[in-house]
Amino acid sequence: MKHALHTLRQQAIAGSLFPAASLLEAMNQLGFVQADPIRAPARAQDLILRHRVQDYRVGDLERDYPALDLEEDFLYAYGFMPKSTWQLVHPRPEIELSMADKRVLDFVSNNPHSHPRQVEAYLGRTRERNDWGGFSAGTTRSLQALHYRGFLRVARRENGVKLYELASQKYPSIESAERLRQLVLLITNILNPITDRNLRAALWHLAHAAPALNVQKSIIKQLVNTGDLTQEVVDGIRYIWPTLTSANNPMNETVRFLAPFDPLVWDRQRFEHLWGWAYRFEAYTPPAKRELGYYALPILWRDDMVGWVTVSQSEGNLVVEPGLKKDVSLDDDFFTEFDIEVERLRLFLQKRD
Repeated sequence: MKHALHTLRQQAIAGSLFPAASLLEAMNQLGFVQADPIRAPARAQDLILRHRVQDYRVGDLERDYPALDLEEDFLYAYGFMPKSTWQLVHPRPEIELSMADKRVLDFVSNNPHSHPRQVEAYLGRTRERNDWGGFSAGTTRSLQALHYRGFLRVARRENGVKLYELASQKYPSIESAERLRQLVLLITNILNPITDRNLRAALWHLAHAAPALNVQKSIIKQLVNTGDLTQEVVDGIRYIWPTLTSANNPMNETVRFLAPFDPLVWDRQRFEHLWGWAYRFEAYTPPAKRELGYYALPILWRDDMVGWVTVSQSEGNLVVEPGLKKDVSLDDDFFTEFDIEVERLRLFLQKRD
């Protein structure tokens, strides 16, 4: 089984860490980049893209987004996507808009690039319970609902805050079964190879986001039978990936600090199986119970995840604290490359003027 694990590792790395490209080329090749608002040291979308885009700096996606024909929306998580992906998740089922939603929609239609505070100032402040048990401004909830249903789109961001405008609501005519087939192949390509358990979890989120697709439990089996997907059981874990995926990949001699939601890290079951330890995202874990740190970034070296780093700023200096697996044996080349990655991270965090 050691050979099978090595092949799966190589396949995961080769499929995800392609040669650095332009921002638009990388977005098209990835198909989706998960977003997260925490900055420790940067937002997840920036941390993901810096390994795949030439000369990428923090904030480049937010700066260039309006010119690149990208969208923000929900796939199996919330994030950024090319128009080709966005057109697969819409249209979503129609619902009757509330009076509050209609008022928000009317305001945004007459005020492109609306900031949530502008909408709130015009319509008044109300509070509604959010999905996390707390409260959000009623206008914010309406903006999010209208965006989710395809009435609005994110035009751009201003210091991380979404500014909204009307969406075109022009989608290609794709039969539901074909949309579903393309979406499943897209997700398996992004997270290739993905465990059967986590593919089904991703499809559950997809079914919640787009119930009109009628996501069947049998879709994976159907695509395996048609030859679109390949599956293999290794150590009792079923892996699934798009057929014709190549596992050929030269030895990676670059140290990389990966985001908690990087495609190489997202499938936690796969991570633990392929690399022999459990990565946990602990930002919402009480400090006393954290084992890795508030925002631990896994370290990829060659074809192994050898540990993690936490990154902070102290008096203007970048502080990178590593934690290494107890059983890992590292040579001088690793420590040289580790220092080079720290410098790359330092440059990446210097936002463009």
